[in-house]
Amino acid sequence: MNRLLYVCLDGLGDDPIPELDDRTPLEAARTPFLDSLARRGRTGTVVTVGEGIAPESDIAVFAILGYDPREEHPGRGVVETVGVGMDFRDGDLAYRVNFATADWPRIVDRRVGRDLTSDEAAELADEVNRSLRLPNATFELRATVEHRGVLVIRSNEGFLSANVTNTDPAYRKEGHLGVALETFEPEVARCEPLDDSEAARRAAALTNAFVEDSAKILDASEVNAARRRTRKLPGNLILTRDGGDARPNLTPIRDRFGPEWGCFVEMPVERGIAVLLGMAPVDAPRLLTEADYSTWARLAADALDGYDALYVHIKGPDVPAHDGRAEDKRDVIELIDRAFFGEVLPLIDPARTLVAVTADHSTSCVRKAHTPDPVPLVVSGAGVTSDGSESYGERACARGSLGSLRGVEIVPRLAGLLRG
Repeated sequence: MNRLLYVCLDGLGDDPIPELDDRTPLEAARTPFLDSLARRGRTGTVVTVGEGIAPESDIAVFAILGYDPREEHPGRGVVETVGVGMDFRDGDLAYRVNFATADWPRIVDRRVGRDLTSDEAAELADEVNRSLRLPNATFELRATVEHRGVLVIRSNEGFLSANVTNTDPAYRKEGHLGVALETFEPEVARCEPLDDSEAARRAAALTNAFVEDSAKILDASEVNAARRRTRKLPGNLILTRDGGDARPNLTPIRDRFGPEWGCFVEMPVERGIAVLLGMAPVDAPRLLTEADYSTWARLAADALDGYDALYVHIKGPDVPAHDGRAEDKRDVIELIDRAFFGEVLPLIDPARTLVAVTADHSTSCVRKAHTPDPVPLVVSGAGVTSDGSESYGERACARGSLGSLRGVEIVPRLAGLLRG
């Protein structure tokens, strides 16, 4: 059987940028290796979750791995809890959280200026864990990467329901789906129950108590005092979003689609998805330097000897897009093309290896947010003939022979090509 290298470039799609001659960062980037895949293969576009939905990464990754997030997603909080190995039981309430900066109730920066270190966040989480007490409930706050974290609340009075609203105003909860908003009021949102159950009312009350009381502890923290002395924003607020209250029972990806899967991931959310779907996470360094991308390339080539399929999730393009840094996003894409694809493609046999590259969502440098726009897809290598595509970019891929696909359609097609 052929092998599969399936790469997701987080937040890759974008709007045309006037400063880039009305090209997107991907279209403006020098990407000879991605373009070579397009010339040898077939291209198309993907609406990852649904028309008009600007998805968060977790629901989009579920979709592009062949699982319908509307039916099978447990909430991002549960996914990230699994990803970091925290204790979680059905009836607990798990949130993805951000450390943020507030002049209560106004939100100054949802990500603490993007310079809160993981060590600082861990100290802040430890202070909250030591100092905060909730009425008839316990909790664990875990800092993960930089401003990101996970919160699990457990009530002594009964189950908690995740059918409550977010306190992070940048995301709206629609069932289990987290939907990014292009515009929002920058104030801490009050958590409200979405049904009339005692479990939802209890969950909302505990969430509000946690957010309000933890803010007082964080504001007085020595970590934040030190940050203020160096003119950095304090991490004095915790924003909650996309709660979940039960671990899902999902069909493993091998049983659903056939191949034995490994994965390379950077963030707890992708690691949680890998664990829930029965993938084997491969140890790899965080992608911080060009050398790290080259290391991932060599490890990926080696891992394809041990797995039928390898999923690689690269965060790079998403971060500068959220900050409106179009030229930096272009440069990150060039780095990925040069240091990852330029290193891995010569190490794999194109006659035996299927290579697919897409994204989980578009992140607009103009709008500084996830958008519902389609993302590009290329499929090249084993068993794939050229459709005449010339490059890998949003508008070029829209003319490709694969047409417009839904996210959940990608992996079934790839699995069919692997079987020949």
